[in-house]
Amino acid sequence: MQIEFIKCHGSGNDFIMIDEMTKNYSFTEQQRKDLSILLCNRQEGIGSDGILFVMPSEKAEARMRMFNSDGTEAEMCGNGLRCVARYVIEKLRKTEVAIETEKAVLASSQVAEIYPGIDTFSVAIEPVSFEASSLPMTVKEEQVVDQVIPELSNERTFTALSVPNPHIISIMDEVLQDELLHVGKKANNLPAVFPKGVNVSFVKILEKNKIFVQTYERGVGLTNACGTAMSASSLVSTMLGPNELDTPIVVINKGGLVNCVVKKTDERYSIQLRGNGTYVYKSVVDVNFDDKEFQVHEKTFFNEENEKYQQLEGYALSQIGGESS
Repeated sequence: MQIEFIKCHGSGNDFIMIDEMTKNYSFTEQQRKDLSILLCNRQEGIGSDGILFVMPSEKAEARMRMFNSDGTEAEMCGNGLRCVARYVIEKLRKTEVAIETEKAVLASSQVAEIYPGIDTFSVAIEPVSFEASSLPMTVKEEQVVDQVIPELSNERTFTALSVPNPHIISIMDEVLQDELLHVGKKANNLPAVFPKGVNVSFVKILEKNKIFVQTYERGVGLTNACGTAMSASSLVSTMLGPNELDTPIVVINKGGLVNCVVKKTDERYSIQLRGNGTYVYKSVVDVNFDDKEFQVHEKTFFNEENEKYQQLEGYALSQIGGESS
């Protein structure tokens, strides 16, 4: 099968995006899983954190399904949703669209630039729940807010929430990558506590309304950025830290930066995630599903927007300084 694709990223969280809205592709569920494992492999494949399938929808302008590099499907993907939003907005020549995801239909739009020269897209991150059962997380308490999870660590406290992906967030003075890797792996090998796995994020408050976030992403591992994790971390930073509701929170990550706006209405939270949806290159791949083989054709790079994003990335790295190791 010959498949057109765009290699893209949101905050360095990179994806292979495949258009099923206008292309006559017909994938089985097994083929979606096989494609993810085959093409996302960074040693032998194209290399990415996952595949975004942009599909027709009866509820919205488009539907998004995201498969991780291990072949599992995520409930949602904030960084990927921005890439899909850009694609659909440009395809339909609109400024606002709705995208259907597994748990909700989410509003998406093009908004003011978060950094000079970077086209910026805002996506809604919801529904938000602090009920442990929504992750799911097996504990005696109905909610886990700034509490020790003994099975993971007796030194760190975590807040658990779904957005709708499952997350546990720990705010700390210094983000240690080795510790995050250890805790992330441990959490995703605890089916008695997290039967469907969980995303683990460490957060450092840089200053008021500015944080640094790094995430161990379920099904992927350590990532440059995770959109729903940055959104969840921003929310937790308004509850346990100095950050404000209804105010853009600058979220620095290893792949760049985003803005998150946390809102609260009638005791219910919602989050707007604003950031890039950058195209790296476009190409075509020939896939033989029977033999698990593929061949990538010539790549056409989007050089100008990649150069602009490198400037944003450099700025973000200068903000991190020596805050993570």
